Amino acid sequence: MSDFWRPSCSPELLQARAELNFRLREFFRARQVLEVELPVLASSFVTDPFIEPVTARNAGHTYYLQSSPEYAMKRLLAEYQRCIYTLTKVFRAGECGSRHNPEFTMLEWYRVGLDDHGLMREVGELLCELIPGLDIHKLSYRQWFSDRWGVDPHTIALAELRALGKSLIEIDDTGLDKDAWLDLLVTHELEPSLPVGLTFVHDFPASQAALARIVDDEHGTPVARRFEAYLACSRGTAMELANGYWELTCASEQRRRFDCDLARRQTLGVPSYPVDEKLLGALERGMPACAGVALGVDRLLMQLHGLKRIGQTLSFEFSRA
Repeated sequence: MSDFWRPSCSPELLQARAELNFRLREFFRARQVLEVELPVLASSFVTDPFIEPVTARNAGHTYYLQSSPEYAMKRLLAEYQRCIYTLTKVFRAGECGSRHNPEFTMLEWYRVGLDDHGLMREVGELLCELIPGLDIHKLSYRQWFSDRWGVDPHTIALAELRALGKSLIEIDDTGLDKDAWLDLLVTHELEPSLPVGLTFVHDFPASQAALARIVDDEHGTPVARRFEAYLACSRGTAMELANGYWELTCASEQRRRFDCDLARRQTLGVPSYPVDEKLLGALERGMPACAGVALGVDRLLMQLHGLKRIGQTLSFEFSRA
């Protein structure tokens, strides 16, 4: 008899997920961070050129399943000015693989009064509760590249960066810009060599700011005040786990970035979606200074239990849903 109907995870993983969800909620309850529920369907979508939506239609209208709860959470922040978190499903079209599923679970939270470095400390506290004795490492994006190749990723010329990338990675580089080369070097060369433990990389290139503030660093270079957290529970298993920002609160600058994203989408020949005017309205109203982070719960389960495929953490991965 065919087993196509069977779940993709074991009963032990069902129990592990339930226990992890409980511990996550207890962590925030102890810190008086409020859990919030948010709509899964929205009338607008993110402008990020590299994220595509899962859509739904109703009465002739198109809606988008949320790829992140970020925009809705920021509207709550603007109105109620308090620390919040959510544990929710999010959706991204075309994301399938050993570390990706079109539907996955995200833990996202916002801390009023903290910057990106304060939030890194709290992410570290959370992971140390889940993994006692966890080693924590911290380095800047500049240091990451400088330690490996002696180059400054913020100032290196595209030609020099391309030559470095071509010497290490076999790829058709037609049309790749500087950020694309930096991303390739991160995913193909730098991530795999990260040490066992939790590693925070911070102060990204300003061109990769997304929804983060841009501030001059100690060298006078504008950098994006954002971080990525990578978890490796054994050598060679590092995986991007979380992405955090010292949040941009300026509505006009956010609109400018949205416009740049839409122009980039047009250049790439991919569809554009309505800008979220409700988010911009909330920023105009006044969002408190805060830092926010999104953490992939399924990837965390993969690392905690030494799993190779994200489907092993899910009741039903995409192929069995």
